[in-house]
Amino acid sequence: MEVDESRPAGAFVFEGKTYFFCSEGCLKKFEQNPRFYLKFDSSGHGPAMTMEDSVESSEDQSERAAGRERLDLPISGMSCASCAANVQKGLRALEGVARADVNFATGRATVVFEPRLVKPGDLVRAVRSTGYEVASASVEFPVEGMSCASCTAKIEKVLRETKGVVRAAANLALGRVRVEFLPTETAPAQLKKVIESLGYKVLEAGEGEAVDYERAAREREYRGLKRDFLISLCLTVPVFVGSMFHGAAFLPAFLHNPAVLWVLTTPVQLWVGLRFYRGAWAALRHKTADMNTLIAVGTSAAYLASAAAVVFPDFFRFGGREPEVYFETAAVIITLILFGRLLEARAKGRASEAIRKLAGLQPRTARVLRDGGEVDMPVEELAVGDVVLVRPGERIPVDGRVESGSSSVDESMITGESLPAAKKPGDEVIGATMNKTGSFTFRATKVGKDTALAQIIRLVEEAQGSKAPIQRLADVIAGIFVPIVIAVAVLTFLVWLVFGPDPGLRFAILNFVAVLIIACPCALGLATPTAVLVGTGRGAEHGILIKGGESLETAHKLDTLVFDKTGTLTRGEPEVTDIEPAAPFDRRTLLSLAASVERLSEHPLAEAIVRKAREEGLELSEAADFKAVEGQGVEADVSGRVVLIGSPAFLAANGARPADDLVTHAGELAGEGKTPVFAAVDGRPAGVLAVADALKESSVRAVRRLRDMGIRVVMLTGDNSRTAEAVARAAGIEEVRSELRPEDKVAAIKELQRDGRRVGMVGDGINDAPALAQADVGIAVGTGTDVAMEASDITLIRGDLTAVVAALELSRRTIRTIKQNLFWAFAYNTAGIPVAAGALYPFFGILLDPMIAAAAMAFSSVSVVTNSLRLKRLAVSGGITPATAEDMSPETGQLQG
Repeated sequence: MEVDESRPAGAFVFEGKTYFFCSEGCLKKFEQNPRFYLKFDSSGHGPAMTMEDSVESSEDQSERAAGRERLDLPISGMSCASCAANVQKGLRALEGVARADVNFATGRATVVFEPRLVKPGDLVRAVRSTGYEVASASVEFPVEGMSCASCTAKIEKVLRETKGVVRAAANLALGRVRVEFLPTETAPAQLKKVIESLGYKVLEAGEGEAVDYERAAREREYRGLKRDFLISLCLTVPVFVGSMFHGAAFLPAFLHNPAVLWVLTTPVQLWVGLRFYRGAWAALRHKTADMNTLIAVGTSAAYLASAAAVVFPDFFRFGGREPEVYFETAAVIITLILFGRLLEARAKGRASEAIRKLAGLQPRTARVLRDGGEVDMPVEELAVGDVVLVRPGERIPVDGRVESGSSSVDESMITGESLPAAKKPGDEVIGATMNKTGSFTFRATKVGKDTALAQIIRLVEEAQGSKAPIQRLADVIAGIFVPIVIAVAVLTFLVWLVFGPDPGLRFAILNFVAVLIIACPCALGLATPTAVLVGTGRGAEHGILIKGGESLETAHKLDTLVFDKTGTLTRGEPEVTDIEPAAPFDRRTLLSLAASVERLSEHPLAEAIVRKAREEGLELSEAADFKAVEGQGVEADVSGRVVLIGSPAFLAANGARPADDLVTHAGELAGEGKTPVFAAVDGRPAGVLAVADALKESSVRAVRRLRDMGIRVVMLTGDNSRTAEAVARAAGIEEVRSELRPEDKVAAIKELQRDGRRVGMVGDGINDAPALAQADVGIAVGTGTDVAMEASDITLIRGDLTAVVAALELSRRTIRTIKQNLFWAFAYNTAGIPVAAGALYPFFGILLDPMIAAAAMAFSSVSVVTNSLRLKRLAVSGGITPATAEDMSPETGQLQG
């Protein structure tokens, strides 16, 4: 029924909208559970309660009582009732879905499901599999307190079980958690509470301040760890000395007293080590275990056993020997682990320098022209349409278009071109590039997150926060590793207690603690994200933008690279490649006359001729009586001379048939993929000019090096076969397919994939978007535009194709580093646990002291991070900063690290 909004019985604001009610009863029911009662109409206003609403509400309540949950999915892309039926069918086909109703008018799907059988992510994938989209949102939290792979696995597990969460990914190296969620079901504030309930701290970051805030948070974490470490160290040293040098005359007598050692150890165990207890308790509440569990259990065992020996010495006195205490074991372990975390925090801070370097390129302020004056304001306050003044030596604050003035701008950070680009009114300028000579004003066209620099930073952040498929193995193992370790430690304790030599309790405790400590999976959790972090950062510094860990891993497996021709292998615009004059004309005269005529034409070939004349510094004459014959040529009067430019038939029709040798030479040029253009002056053949989309200088080098790497190279183009064959031959490509439409390129890539090939597509990212999407890895070259970045997995900002080689080599080196990290992390735990359990004792009498185990565990994590940081020294050619000759292997021409 309709409610008079001027005289309602009640009103309620829900999700930013006001709903009016005809009675107090309806309002109260609505307030209790709006989602179960709300039925949106086309206007977005809520009607009064109906009988159908009440019936549905009771049904929903019974479904909840049966252990089912209800989820509202906002669906986009539906255009008719049939679309809604398709989505509904796809959802109902899932096992565990009890009911699915899709309302086309409201664009919502209401799903009732059993959470033990189906998850929200499954529902979203089902919708997307039908060709429609779920309007989800994403949020990223900086999280403090994550210290191992089990921490990230725990956070991901609990978030994924939270209603409305589609996906959750925690990155240990970055200290960040990215969550994709349904705005209809949850909000960032609720997700934050979920993470904090696990014992971690969610840091607050302002919009646009993530990079600086991340650095501040890391520094704060580092300072806190350093403080705790120093306190722990000061207390641990006397405990260690008093225990290790028991009875030494040079030590004060009180350091030999177990009670004093207990007093000194207690702050280390219960105050400094409180972080481990908090982490262990949070894990226990969610029925999981992590490295905090191992440390808390291990050190508590040593501490409590020692405290019991102090309080009840008679019980532990055996064979006339005084009871043993292990306070130094607990204290030293906590101190060493804190030291390891301190080194990790410092190393991880270094690993994320790439984003800070990129963000530091943007100026802080901009000089804006307003009300006839100049106003300095923060860049964050600039709006699209603002007119900004830039003086020599200043960086351009945002992207825009020149309004007045002229200058030269160093755009090497974006384009890779070493020479400054001339700028005049109408030209585009890019934020963060350096103005060199003159002053100019420009109108802002992109600000904030829309600028080229901001998009680059976003791509780098997404790549560094992503997980490579290779990390899934580490994630799976981390989830089951800790419970297994605890079981092994308990078994070790029992075996030594029952079968070990006297004193059995001492050996049992020490080996129990050693197993728990040496098995902490810190190195396992850092193995992949730190390498991805450093590898993608290194690529970004050189204009190689890798979208994510999956793209990075897939790229190293490529065995076939497919190249587009125009704009990829070639420059993308026609240019004059040959000038062949006929007597009595010389080369400069022929080019000058042709350019003088073509200056009045709008044909792309004409632009190439004019550009060539200007490059050679020729003065052009005024042309009169200009005439153009479509598809044939042009005619004009230049300083009293009649000049014809066009095809042989056009010249012949005007009484200036070219000589046979000139026609023969033109045929040879056409065979090379060039377009011949004939010229005649005053009825006399003057020569021929050849125009072509010339091959990039880097194309031949890149193709040769790719073939040396064992990669099959294919060219796909829509051009005619003669031009395609000529370009392929010049580039050194043997396999070429021509006259292809966009869908034909997709089909060609699918054919290669059916043959078992891993295919990479290299294109401009616009016309080749379907092929880029179909390929296993899409690589966009040269433009750095929005479309290129969105269509590709890897974007190469500059057009130098040697950057393709650099990207593949970077991928190979990064994956090699990840495998090295995982190998040593697995090998360390595999070999360390048996030794810690005492497997060598029966044969060699060797036992692993828990303190040595703690030191080895801490430094294993640091070694993994350090190994990843080696990627920062990898020479990257073809990027913004080309590698020197010393960086290249003389045998293969490939990168060497």
